[in-house]
Amino acid sequence: MHFITALLGVYRAEIGLLILACMFVAFVRERYSPTVIAVVGACAYGIFGMLNEKAMFSVFSNSAPLTVGAMFVLSGALVRTGVIGRVADLIMTRAERHPRIALAEVALGALLLSAFLNNTPVVVLLIPIMFKLAQATGYPVKKLLIPMNVIAVLGGCLTLVGTSTNLVVAGIAAEQGMDRFGIFDISLYGAAGAAAGIVALLCLSFLLPSDPPSIAGEDGGAVQDYLTELVVPQDSDDIGREIGALGLFGRSVQLLGLKRGGDIRRQELDAEELRSGDHLIVRADGAAIMTLRESGRFELGVAADSRTSAQDGTVVEAMIAPSHPSIGERLMDIPFLHALRVRIIGIHRARHLPGPDLAETRVRGADRLLVAGGDDAMRALRDNPHLIGVDISRTRAFRPRKAWIAIAAMAGAVLLSAFDVVGIGLAAVIAVGLILVTRCIDPEEAWGAIDGDTLILIFAMLAVGLALEQAGSVALMVGWITPLMQVAPVWTLVFIVYFASLILSELLSNNAVAALLTPITIALAHQLGVDPRPLVIALMIGASACFATPIGYQTNALVYAAGDYRFADFVRIGVPINIVVGLAVCSALVLLG
Repeated sequence: MHFITALLGVYRAEIGLLILACMFVAFVRERYSPTVIAVVGACAYGIFGMLNEKAMFSVFSNSAPLTVGAMFVLSGALVRTGVIGRVADLIMTRAERHPRIALAEVALGALLLSAFLNNTPVVVLLIPIMFKLAQATGYPVKKLLIPMNVIAVLGGCLTLVGTSTNLVVAGIAAEQGMDRFGIFDISLYGAAGAAAGIVALLCLSFLLPSDPPSIAGEDGGAVQDYLTELVVPQDSDDIGREIGALGLFGRSVQLLGLKRGGDIRRQELDAEELRSGDHLIVRADGAAIMTLRESGRFELGVAADSRTSAQDGTVVEAMIAPSHPSIGERLMDIPFLHALRVRIIGIHRARHLPGPDLAETRVRGADRLLVAGGDDAMRALRDNPHLIGVDISRTRAFRPRKAWIAIAAMAGAVLLSAFDVVGIGLAAVIAVGLILVTRCIDPEEAWGAIDGDTLILIFAMLAVGLALEQAGSVALMVGWITPLMQVAPVWTLVFIVYFASLILSELLSNNAVAALLTPITIALAHQLGVDPRPLVIALMIGASACFATPIGYQTNALVYAAGDYRFADFVRIGVPINIVVGLAVCSALVLLG
């Protein structure tokens, strides 16, 4: 025991680096998730006495992860109030008229949105749009998805709140005694990288694959659409209005036909005037269906008893079991529809939209139903052996009337920080309080919008970085590197820090790399007697602008799956873009920093 204690006392810094090396190997091997590795690594430092209890829990006072969590909630509020969906509708309407101009507008929109919103929801939103734009323009979708992702990531490098990595680095830098970063302090250098990256994309587009993805469908599997019907009530204010003037249809709700009496019309419906009892056959995503249900403007779906309303009770999701006796029969004849007071308000079928209308749809195994009804009916559905996974639908209606509040809250947080009234962390928390008290988003949805895995990873890596500093490992590494740096020109430090963080981030978690390298970079700058600020900015952007592997950035993995790319596709286009963006950012830092 005394020998181990003595060993830890003499070789404390070296043992700290050994633990770090083991973590690096575990990150690369990917046997466990990065979060698990980071937590276990932090525990290892605690076990070996390099991180005491007080120091370990001190990382929870760091404002960076809390700011990241607040930005997740604000992004979730924009989704919940329908702002993001409305923007998508406008893009698709524009694309129908001027598809090529729409591509440029989408690129600009992705760049600007990603500067203030988390990249992940932006890319998730844009994936189905890029599939539709590919159809409208005739461009192969594989030539659109990677560029869209690159632009979104570069947009995140334009402001301090654009990525969680920026906030992590800024938070650690503030703890190390550096002046606080403003929201636009990195914008000039990020803009240089974004401009260079976009030019590189235009020049190197021939390196992108053009073969179609093997995934069926037109959206990469990102959207779950339902077939439903909107029934015009007898006392509806819409009676006599032209269908095209209803303002209902866009990306989320698509008109497929008009059922009047026993006839279904599919063509030239915009000028048709609505009558009482008309059925509008539509394709809509789950959120749009729930929004239409809450509005009460139409009756939704089909029911055996016309007095059963879709607005009554709750909505559950249920999957048709392969053993269901109604397989092959009309949905209108499914037994529970006649035995219970329920209303089927939508049916989803993987990779295919059923039809010709809701009532006449032939039931298949694995069809998913949205069913509205009272508590007794819901209990009966859960007891039905021919229905699988009956549970309350997690899809929520949009709250469009509160959209202006969500926009104002996000804009207010940005402006308060930009004019240095308060820090971005406090501004974001105040904005979260505003959207919660005005019910732009419910508390459970707000907390669900937070990526807990990301926050735990950040906290754990902050603990690892603190342990390396307390163990003397940071000082040891700086001592090794300093003699090499002393003979190099000062301007090369920016390039070294940038490309070191870039290479590591292509293999490891961006936030993990940021948390590890920030204290080392600052200590190195102090040791060499140079301003650490340009080096820290180089680290911020270098740890995010990673395009050469599908695991280099979290959104890379999204388009990798959606576009059915090969690993080599990312390497082929990503390596030259990494180099071009890196040279542009570092040159701007050297010349202007």
